[in-house]
Amino acid sequence: MQASCLAVTMLVLIASRADAAMIDWQAELQRCRELRQTIAPLLQAGEGISAVGRSSRSVRRCIWIQRMAVRKKIPGAEVW
Repeated sequence: MQASCLAVTMLVLIASRADAAMIDWQAELQRCRELRQTIAPLLQAGEGISAVGRSSRSVRRCIWIQRMAVRKKIPGAEVW
């Protein structure tokens, strides 16, 4: 049982790395900038990014994209 769980975990990690390598960073960052402009009124109204993120899958993805882009030092990446 433990070996199968380990194998599944390894496959998930390999797949997530493959997905991360195939990301069009500039396109994703542009989508995130556009999304940020859309949610800016919520943030200015006092909603935290974590509260907005829980309500929207695309916001959660953008937060992840931004963090990964900053970590990988992709040009144009900003910290939310």
